[in-house]
Amino acid sequence: MLDLLKDAIIDVLKLIPFLFIAFLLLEYIEHKMSKKNIKYLTNKGKFGPIIGGVLGAFPQCGFSAMATKLFSSRVITLGTLISIYLSCSDEMLPILISSGTNISIILKILGIKILIGIFFGFLIDLFYRKQRLNSYEEIHDMCTHSSCHCEKGILHSSIHHTLHIIIYLFIATFLINIIIYFVGEDNISHFLLNSGSIKYLVSSLIGLIPNCASSVIITEIYLSGMISLGTLLSGLLTGSGIGILILFRTNKNLKENIYIILLIYLIGVICGFSIDKLGIIF
Repeated sequence: MLDLLKDAIIDVLKLIPFLFIAFLLLEYIEHKMSKKNIKYLTNKGKFGPIIGGVLGAFPQCGFSAMATKLFSSRVITLGTLISIYLSCSDEMLPILISSGTNISIILKILGIKILIGIFFGFLIDLFYRKQRLNSYEEIHDMCTHSSCHCEKGILHSSIHHTLHIIIYLFIATFLINIIIYFVGEDNISHFLLNSGSIKYLVSSLIGLIPNCASSVIITEIYLSGMISLGTLLSGLLTGSGIGILILFRTNKNLKENIYIILLIYLIGVICGFSIDKLGIIF
């Protein structure tokens, strides 16, 4: 139990810088940026999937956590959020590097995830035209209608919000660690290896677990040669780490949250299946 507690603390501590930056950015937008600058920032949203696809590929799930908060505040588009979720590498990259995997293979896997993220990010923004980013007045009103301690400055308010959500994440992560411990990583691996023709569905489902254990399990099984590249990517594309937990905490639209999860899951299954059918092997 102490090890589970320690793991939860470590996982949450990794996210503090990213969440703090997200809240600091929002506070700065609310209090310091002019209406003209807000309009300039939101107009650049059409390029968001490219930026999101690249940034999301960095190790750990920090960018997915930061992007989730920005999306909940409607600073970035749904397409940008999805591109970050799909390209998020979580623990995959450190494991591939430490295992001595050829650098060209690592870059190819990252490249596929980034391209898929960018492609679906643009596609979603193209068809999801009803979405809009918040205006200057709406962003400013977020502070007015919430207990954000604005009168004490943006730094104090950012720290307050970060600590508030970190407590929630710690509790949720600790509970997930307990569940994974009792279920057993070996049982999860066995379930994935013996799923037969529905392996893409299973892998994508495991990837949705908001914990780094999912990417660790899927990547290690792939390195052992027991699953295909498509099965690997099915799980990694849906593995946005702690981002999903933050989504349900910060975005009050439950229907939209469920829609986002189902969308990511569907993309993971389809892309994994397609990659194997095309015969792509690294």
